[in-house]
Amino acid sequence: MCGIVGYIGDKQAAPFLLDGMSKLEYRGYDSAGIAVYEKGKIRVEKCVGRLDSLRQKLAGNVPVGTVGIGHTRWATHGRPSDRNAHPHTDSSGDFVVVHNGIIENYLALKEALLEKGHVFLSETDSEVVAHLMEENYNGNFEETVKKVLRMIEGSYSLVFMCAAEPDKLICTKKDNPLVIGLGNGENFIASDIPAIIAKTRRTYIMNDGEIATVTKDAVWVQDINGTPISKKVFEVNWNAEAAEKGGFEHFMLKEIYEQPKAMRDTMTGRVAKDGSHIEFPELNWTSEEFADINKIFIVACGTAYHAGMVGKYYFEQLARVPVEVDIASEFSYRSPIIDSNCLTIIISQSGETSDTLAALREARRLGSRTLAVTNVVGSSIAREADQVVYTYAGPEIAVASTKAYTTQLLLMLMLSIYVGQIKGTLSAGRAKELVAGIKVIPEQIHELLENVDQLKVFATKYGNSEDVFYLGRSLDYAVALEGALKMKEISYIHAEAYAAGELKHGTLALIVEGVPVIVLATQEDVYEKTVSNIQEVKARDAVVIAIAMEGDDRIPKYADHVIFIPRAEKYLTPLLSVLPLQLLAYYAALTRGCDVDKPRNLAKSVTVE
Repeated sequence: MCGIVGYIGDKQAAPFLLDGMSKLEYRGYDSAGIAVYEKGKIRVEKCVGRLDSLRQKLAGNVPVGTVGIGHTRWATHGRPSDRNAHPHTDSSGDFVVVHNGIIENYLALKEALLEKGHVFLSETDSEVVAHLMEENYNGNFEETVKKVLRMIEGSYSLVFMCAAEPDKLICTKKDNPLVIGLGNGENFIASDIPAIIAKTRRTYIMNDGEIATVTKDAVWVQDINGTPISKKVFEVNWNAEAAEKGGFEHFMLKEIYEQPKAMRDTMTGRVAKDGSHIEFPELNWTSEEFADINKIFIVACGTAYHAGMVGKYYFEQLARVPVEVDIASEFSYRSPIIDSNCLTIIISQSGETSDTLAALREARRLGSRTLAVTNVVGSSIAREADQVVYTYAGPEIAVASTKAYTTQLLLMLMLSIYVGQIKGTLSAGRAKELVAGIKVIPEQIHELLENVDQLKVFATKYGNSEDVFYLGRSLDYAVALEGALKMKEISYIHAEAYAAGELKHGTLALIVEGVPVIVLATQEDVYEKTVSNIQEVKARDAVVIAIAMEGDDRIPKYADHVIFIPRAEKYLTPLLSVLPLQLLAYYAALTRGCDVDKPRNLAKSVTVE
């Protein structure tokens, strides 16, 4: 997944494709390629690396033609390589496709196609779509696309080329963005507006299930049944810089709002179709090997470490396996007691964090099995771990992690359910309840993101405070740590999180009149104790902002302000309660005039000790 561009018109396609892809570089990618209809056939050129590598490859021999598609790839299936780069073709080269998203049932489709003699050149899920086009083509490009769409499952933005019908491009989407730019005697396709904003500001924003046939003079939109769809022209009024951010003021805010999609993508292929259980088809350990695990170490840094702390609760309570959580820079130097019945889970958004990589190597040296949780296919940690599961958060540009964190939480929960199923510590009924809750989380996050005005007011009112404290118990404490980190990262406010039960052991000395105290109160089994803690800080004249679940009519009696999250069972609340904490930090940073996306002294990926 990452960036898609397409062109059809009277001008040369390749220059636009390369320029359009350059406008999408901010999203991050590992390879790039283009396909152009040239002299009666489709010519594909692609390579691993930056766009400059592709330009060098094409130097003096740029494809000549007025129809083409291009893609910058962020790997999800198959490591970065020339072969895995997009566009992908069928065996004959007559069908070419670029794809963002994940084809859930690609393995079953691929096996069936292999039996029919198809030869695959890549490790990707996307190549399956091109071969399905070849297998099912009946002389009608549009009807074949519809037939293929009925066969694939998952999320996608897709653009198709057909050598037999070179006067059109066909595109469609489900759960991934796609836009069509309208020109004069030419039309454009892109996954994001920045790719086309220099050419046109008149666009069609594609909706899920819509199929567009794009020629140089017209765009025809229909549904899968052939029913015509009338589209309204959307006039883009953003400048180029704002377009990169999707109209949001900062990448961080854009990435906060991308969390529902990131959640859906991370669930893809891992939630059983009947909703009864969690599965990880990418893991090839046997049930017996998982059953032998008697201890788990979770090792990470920063935000990923906080995800690991939530993971500790999940694994201990659902899988009933003892867990130690370590800061990676400490783990490597404390001689941990590890053997072959231990599993070390390494969490890293980039997969390149130096301290975390060193901890992985130390765990392997000591005989532990290792499992990487990362967002970057082919990263060092992904390569060196015994097994790897990916968060499908997509590129994260802002230094302060948001969607990477919540997808890490989601994977921790799904993995703990998975191990609990294998070890027999989690009943089938309980697993089904948790899976049902997981499936509605994206909609609940979307609901939260629709109501942020209250958070803006709080951030404006308290954003110039010198100190802010976070309190929570159980899972709420683990989430409070991440909330405090976000606040200090981007607003430079001194923010600290404490286990609420520690108030009397020193923390109360810091609670003075007017200091903001953010209290998470979502865990019902410790709710009464948390209410008592709120009363303790209120007795010292602190200002309490509580995070509570909808329907809680007691918290407003004690707190100065209450932010409600959708009601969910306790293991799911961390996926929701962190959202207002991310937004409070963001709006506090705006109040203070801070550089939200690039906070001082910090880097996105820490690759040195």
